[in-house]
Amino acid sequence: MNVLIADNEALIRIGFFFCIFFLMALWEMIAPRRPLRQSKIVRWFNNLAVTSLNTFIVSIIFPTAAVGIAIISEKQKWGIFNAASVPRYMAGIVTVVLLDLTIYAQHVCFHKIGIFWRLHRMHHTDLDIDVTTGARFHPMEIILSMGIKMIVVLILGAPVWSVVVFEVLLNTTSMFNHGNVFLNEKIDSLLRVVVVTPDMHRVHHSVIIKETDSNFGFNLSWWDRLFRTYRAQPASGHEAMIVGLANYRDRKWLTLPWMLAIPFFERIR
Repeated sequence: MNVLIADNEALIRIGFFFCIFFLMALWEMIAPRRPLRQSKIVRWFNNLAVTSLNTFIVSIIFPTAAVGIAIISEKQKWGIFNAASVPRYMAGIVTVVLLDLTIYAQHVCFHKIGIFWRLHRMHHTDLDIDVTTGARFHPMEIILSMGIKMIVVLILGAPVWSVVVFEVLLNTTSMFNHGNVFLNEKIDSLLRVVVVTPDMHRVHHSVIIKETDSNFGFNLSWWDRLFRTYRAQPASGHEAMIVGLANYRDRKWLTLPWMLAIPFFERIR
């Protein structure tokens, strides 16, 4: 079963990616949350270009990725869950939650530590926010993130299926919570008790620093509340708030060559 999952992981992830991407793009067309201020063609082309580049780079550097590490750990009985003979369903649930906490902690570190912020700020230089922003990350950040996930999977001895589930959830929720979609206020308030909603995460893309440094969660909303990084709404409201970073307002930062060059510029915020 593990071999079957591993052999089809790429197809599973790609399948979910295109299905969710299509649904979110359709939702954005039917019920947008706020008007887009930049060229959609330019943004989508370059955001999807860096997404394709990241996929290629990861496949070369990490041919087995986190799922491969999970398979090896299970065979060799490495990791906490394998050593303690924890029931696989329970180990899988805990793995998904702990990996989500790991991504939250990583996200906070990438904001607070200068060298990591240099990489992560590319994600924040998008001058609009929609489904494609959810996949706009610098290749070096993607490589670091994959390395961190692999280490956590190895330490935990995570079940293979749970790693696949987490990867699918991470990609799916990233597209969802970056979506430029309207969601009823009552439904939003109910959903954000458990998961990060588009309105919740959009605050994180505000040009105001104290708002940028809030709402770090991608999937579960618990961590922001638990660690007091939660901010309910942007001060200017969702329609009027300015997206991006104050020092990166030039449209050139929306194009792939300049996006990839961002870590090498001195401007921090």
